[in-house]
Amino acid sequence: MLNKKKIPKHIAIIMDGNGRWAKRRGLSRSEGHRRGMDVLKDIIKASLELGVRFLTVYAFSTENWKRPRPEIDFLMDMCEKIIARELPYMLKNDIRLKHIGRPEILTESLQKCIHRTEELTRNNHRLVFGLAFNYGSRIEILDAVKKISQDVKDGAIACDAITEELFKTYLYTKDAPDPDLLIRTSGEMRVSNFLLWQLAYTEFYVTKKLWPDFNKRELMRAIEDYQKRCRRFGGAQ
Repeated sequence: MLNKKKIPKHIAIIMDGNGRWAKRRGLSRSEGHRRGMDVLKDIIKASLELGVRFLTVYAFSTENWKRPRPEIDFLMDMCEKIIARELPYMLKNDIRLKHIGRPEILTESLQKCIHRTEELTRNNHRLVFGLAFNYGSRIEILDAVKKISQDVKDGAIACDAITEELFKTYLYTKDAPDPDLLIRTSGEMRVSNFLLWQLAYTEFYVTKKLWPDFNKRELMRAIEDYQKRCRRFGGAQ
């Protein structure tokens, strides 16, 4: 039974296993990605029902450009169509879209779709949905270092003024608290260059379920396991 008073404020998810799910069923990888997007919609609904305030998902990494071009093109097109299709749902349910990553390499139409949706949902507060698309944490940190270095050079800030709190404001995720819970599907035991700075004290939950088999019940199991943890943040119990 979940304790409604201990629902994690911010959940991050590495959605892994679409390709393997499709291969086991003799389907194309594209079908696995389509199924994965249907599951994501269900998890967003469940997050709203449970009272999660921030949900950040790893949809496309900077390393995913190594995949076959037809698959990349499919993911770009699918992402654009789904964002456009789900805009009315986001507006109706007070969901804000926040893109996390470098947008400039994305297709022009996808960039416009993301920007438009971010603008139209910017005042929504019930759930902030972070879409990590063309995201890599090492690049995020490098981008932050470059920006803060330029501000020091320009005299906007003093070097001695740089703190963890200040540095965080230069990250893509500056408007969100650090994740309380990270969920990774497919059983892989790694973070895959996802939110390296932000996960410093995040609780991890790994399930062997492939992402297309994930559902609300699995999400609740992850949260129930999280609620059994003792979070000390480096202090004594």
